[in-house]
Amino acid sequence: MAEVILMPRLSDTMEEGTVVKWHKNIGDQILEGDILAEIETDKAIQEFEAEYNSTLLYIGIKEGESAPVNSLLAILGSEHEDISSLLKERNEKKIFVSPLAKKIAFDKGISLDQIKGTGNNGRIIKKDIEKYYKKNKLNYNEVDHSHMRKIISKRLINSKIESPHYSLFIEIIMDNLIKLRNSLNEKKNLNKISFNDLIVKASAIAIKENTKINSSWTEKSILYHNNINIGIAVALEDGLIVPVINNVDKKSLRQISFDIKEKVIKAKKNKLQYNDLEGSTFTVSNLGMFGIDSFTSIINQPNSCILSVGSIKKKPIINNDKIVIGNTTKFTLTCDHRIIDGAVGSDYLKSLKNLLQKPLNILI
Repeated sequence: MAEVILMPRLSDTMEEGTVVKWHKNIGDQILEGDILAEIETDKAIQEFEAEYNSTLLYIGIKEGESAPVNSLLAILGSEHEDISSLLKERNEKKIFVSPLAKKIAFDKGISLDQIKGTGNNGRIIKKDIEKYYKKNKLNYNEVDHSHMRKIISKRLINSKIESPHYSLFIEIIMDNLIKLRNSLNEKKNLNKISFNDLIVKASAIAIKENTKINSSWTEKSILYHNNINIGIAVALEDGLIVPVINNVDKKSLRQISFDIKEKVIKAKKNKLQYNDLEGSTFTVSNLGMFGIDSFTSIINQPNSCILSVGSIKKKPIINNDKIVIGNTTKFTLTCDHRIIDGAVGSDYLKSLKNLLQKPLNILI
């Protein structure tokens, strides 16, 4: 007997999903455990598996299309089974359009599928056609928001509305860190350590020295987290994603470097799973490799802080009352003022500065 498969809820915050790819075509035989489709949620792209042997009889959401949770995703059943009654029950979308609007759309070569009606019960009327035609006569290309971009937009707006942001700025001399990194990377058989690896490790140690930073706001209380889990902002072609490195303070620098590289590769291949993106208590966003001197970031909720890292710049600095050429980086700590007062944020940056300017302490 045929069974309707609905868009699954693949994370606790998922409201809709986008079908990235179908691995099966209508009429294909399916075995239990086969991958039916890849679905993009608000967290990541996840594979959706078949739970039993069957035949794919109907696809309700095409590749690239989005739909709310519990929308008709597919129908599975026996080969050649009649599913017309099931489709009738699901009441597939019908376009309601006034005769005049329909004629204008036909004359102008406009597909009604592309137009959202503003009349009663979503009926397409004359002004809807005219508005669409006027908009699309202009010289620009319109690209629909991706599912990821819509989620990013929603979360960033909510973060700015809910959390009173303020930022603290500091410039740190990086010469000793550069020397340490060069020394660590002399051995050819080991994976290379990046500046970001060192900064992430130093961030975790600085959190241990300033535990209030490792916190989250709830309506009833402030949560002070025991684990230091750092989110790493990763730029993708279609947006930003933040995989999480757990228990950073307890890991070696080499392990942190390996974990970060692994998560970045998975992110760029859209292979991150739900658990790769959950549980961060602090976030590091590094745009130094893009040549950005300094910047501020929006807090990654429910964290209380985010650290923004600029590029390493060679410049004149004062050392023992003498002007010398050195290397510096500008750091910005953006804080949730409900939890983190200026003195707490300043103490954190002071600890971070000491670690990066005396970086052997990072390895202890």
